[in-house]
Amino acid sequence: MNRSFIVLLIYSSIFVSSYIFFKEPFEAYISYLAFLLLFPFFFMRYGVPKYHVLLFLPLFISGLVYCAIGFNTYNQFFKVFIGFFSSVLFYHYVIQLFDFNLRLLFRYYMLGCVIVSIIGLFQLASYTVGFGPGYNFTWVFNKWSVTQGGLGIRINSIFSEPAYFAAVVAPAFFVSIYNLSGKNPLFITQRQSIIIAATYLLTFSSVGILGIFITIILLLINLGFLRYSLVFIPLLSFTFTYSYNNVPEFTDRWDGTFEIFSTGNYKSYDIHGSSFVLYNNYHVALENIKAHPFFGTGLGSHPAAFDIYSLTKLENAVNIEFNKMDANSMLLRLTSETGIYGLFVILNLLFRCWVFKQRAHEREAWVMSNAIVLMFLLFLLRQGHYFINGFPFFLWMYYYIARANWNNYSLDGSDWNIGKNTQSTPVPAQIT
Repeated sequence: MNRSFIVLLIYSSIFVSSYIFFKEPFEAYISYLAFLLLFPFFFMRYGVPKYHVLLFLPLFISGLVYCAIGFNTYNQFFKVFIGFFSSVLFYHYVIQLFDFNLRLLFRYYMLGCVIVSIIGLFQLASYTVGFGPGYNFTWVFNKWSVTQGGLGIRINSIFSEPAYFAAVVAPAFFVSIYNLSGKNPLFITQRQSIIIAATYLLTFSSVGILGIFITIILLLINLGFLRYSLVFIPLLSFTFTYSYNNVPEFTDRWDGTFEIFSTGNYKSYDIHGSSFVLYNNYHVALENIKAHPFFGTGLGSHPAAFDIYSLTKLENAVNIEFNKMDANSMLLRLTSETGIYGLFVILNLLFRCWVFKQRAHEREAWVMSNAIVLMFLLFLLRQGHYFINGFPFFLWMYYYIARANWNNYSLDGSDWNIGKNTQSTPVPAQIT
């Protein structure tokens, strides 16, 4: 199979989630096509890694048990389990296919972010001049819509909504801000960094604004509070003040979230809808892990837990049941569906594999690691789907960046001697 086609197929699974082949019995994304075409080759070449099976085995057994006793349905369990396990396995094969060349894989990702950002700017320009097909992509994607706000519309490019753009492009935004703060850019040019940063801001997404806050904090942690605080702390303050005063969605969500979590007043109709949704799913997840602490009630079981514990069932509560399927947050969904086991695995990965500048053997290592930390945190806080937009791909990248740093290996994979591919993988020049 042609290598360029393979690269296109793999990265389409990351960037294109706004088109589905069918909705029943499950939503079939482009990533499933990549799985279908590449899994046979991967199985024959690499086999099935035992570690992946052992990691998911407790979730498989506990999930079947909770299906048998009525806390979940077999259909829902297998739909989520198979999708999650397959995605984790697939993206590990991708790392192997590229001979653990993490630098190359990340560079391809950055190229993708440049492309979708340019499409986003074209989208806004098309809206400004009234060119419908240039800003309304429903003629291409069947799970996509125009989002009003911002400068008339909020940029979402090829993503179904601005929040998904903000979550997936977050690592590239971190790298772009890093590039713009220094003289030696990584992976992309200064001009391309400006394009990504500008497009990110024009999403006017609360997820994007949260991403900006976390980016500034991560840069302060790594570059030094004393040296950069005079630049980044005023920038942090300005970003919050401007967003609060000029982005109604952010204002409503900030006020609503602060109010409901500080007062617990879930009966107030003044609370922003998404704030109640987050609080309600927090309540469901908390009650479910109290009742089933070790393994939750199994992958795919949050909707069943929602039916039991949702505040919407109480008298005079706000009657909103959005995000019943995914808990509005991966952290909450993991809490509800996988309990202490799932939380330990994901949080151990986050904190144990975090590469800071002070301990990095290569500059790219800490920049890539912290860029993925940004996405990691945004998905944990505001994205409830386990494997949409290739999230496991970034988890594997994150893990192997840390492993390379621990062992003083090169990020181009030249020092790795496990699962090596015999074919060489050409490294393209910097994107121009």
